[in-house]
Amino acid sequence: MRKENDFTAARKNPYAAQLKQSVTIRLDQDSIVYFKAMALEAGIPYQSLINHYLKECAASKKKLNMPWK
Repeated sequence: MRKENDFTAARKNPYAAQLKQSVTIRLDQDSIVYFKAMALEAGIPYQSLINHYLKECAASKKKLNMPWK
């Protein structure tokens, strides 16, 4: 191993457990427009805003209220 490639003092990435996974979801146009407008106001990307919202829902164990049940 070359001297400049010495990783003996390296440590694991502390954020590795928080890495995001790419998924494909289908959203209706109204939802996309809503989140894009909110993201523009907040100054963040809309996908980050959607991720943050879903993360909050999961953390609070929010239950879905479906009117057709």
